[in-house]
Amino acid sequence: MGRWRPPRRRGSRYITPEGAKRMREEARFLWEEERPRVTQAVSDAAKQGDRSENADYIYGKKRLREIDSRVRFLTKRLEEITVVDQIPEEREKIFFGAWVTLEDDDGNTLTYRIVGPDEFNVREGLISMDSPVARSLLGRRLDDEVELRIDERWVTHYVVEIHYQEP
Repeated sequence: MGRWRPPRRRGSRYITPEGAKRMREEARFLWEEERPRVTQAVSDAAKQGDRSENADYIYGKKRLREIDSRVRFLTKRLEEITVVDQIPEEREKIFFGAWVTLEDDDGNTLTYRIVGPDEFNVREGLISMDSPVARSLLGRRLDDEVELRIDERWVTHYVVEIHYQEP
């Protein structure tokens, strides 16, 4: 059996200004700080002689490939994405970048921000606009009813708050 896998579908090309800043900072850190440090470590390991059994050399070369791959990905991705830095005029409707608070019948609340696929972090409440939850929220208005699948069951939530953060 081969290692071929079908290409993954590209995520949406939108990102918040904060997400773009984080991606640029990560690329800068990897290229200007991490890569020179690892390059020096590989150079020092190469001076020790036999490279075939030198773990520092082997690991360092592997780490350099990982850094170069990540920097290449970030650079390409930053060129093709669109930074959404304007708040929509219709603020009572859920669009990209909105902070949305949902409430279920028991009074439990969930708060999410709809962001691009490159910056989602569920622990921080940032969900990708390509996720099923975000797709069910986009276009909804205040007091709309939303069915979400949570822990293998469908739960009804109501949109109780929508707000946008100034860029």
